[in-house]
Amino acid sequence: MVERVRQQGVSNPKVLAAMNTLAREAFVDEALRMRVYDDCSLPIGQGQTLSQPYIVGRMSELLLGASIPVKRVLEIGTGSGYQAAVLAQCGCAVFTIERIGAFLDVAKARHRRLGLLNIRYLHRDGFKGWPSQAPFDGIIVTAAPPTIPDELKVQLAVGGRLIVPVGAQGGAQRLTVITRTEKDFRSQFFDAVSFVPMLPGEQS
Repeated sequence: MVERVRQQGVSNPKVLAAMNTLAREAFVDEALRMRVYDDCSLPIGQGQTLSQPYIVGRMSELLLGASIPVKRVLEIGTGSGYQAAVLAQCGCAVFTIERIGAFLDVAKARHRRLGLLNIRYLHRDGFKGWPSQAPFDGIIVTAAPPTIPDELKVQLAVGGRLIVPVGAQGGAQRLTVITRTEKDFRSQFFDAVSFVPMLPGEQS
């Protein structure tokens, strides 16, 4: 899997090493473990998915490519816990928010079993971010809002990056990188992607 991700263009050594170290099958139900290394997303329940390996690597690489050291990262959408685990394995302190409480409990247990202790958790509407812990060197969003949430942009440190797939479900979505400068925000556009929609509110 990691060699395929490398061939697809991901080159950050920390990201590749993290993905090589983590057992991806630990983040899905047993029924899906035969497919866990395939080049596709996988369902994890309640209409949510675990992103394909390339997308996890690509988003992680873009996040770590900021002009400042990326030590504190906010993740919006814990899901299976795999993306947070990759970033934690890269040495980041990860603050992860999940609107579905059941997902958060399962991901936390998975991380504990793997000895990943540099992750903090919050059951919350992801559109609000985690202002009490801001600013963050990086923010990564694992679901697609129709537009970029302003409340997340302002929680970035100067020089930090927000990685977010933007667009409607079933329509054109683009992996977007927002960099905070001393004066404003700069946008860059990368891969065409397909993510589940980012939804407001909380549920158990």
